[in-house]
Amino acid sequence: MASFKKSFEGLKSTSQSAAKGVTESAAAQEASKQAQETIGRAADKASDTIKVFGQKL
Repeated sequence: MASFKKSFEGLKSTSQSAAKGVTESAAAQEASKQAQETIGRAADKASDTIKVFGQKL
């Protein structure tokens, strides 16, 4: 019985670690997505600014 309990506790710990890893990975992916969107918007704005500047010349 003690062996079964020890195995169960090990499985529980492994499951919790896996769930934490998945959560952290999802958070990292979301942060990366947001960073890419921000960079994209900044690049679009810079491109628009350059076009306006070019038209003024």
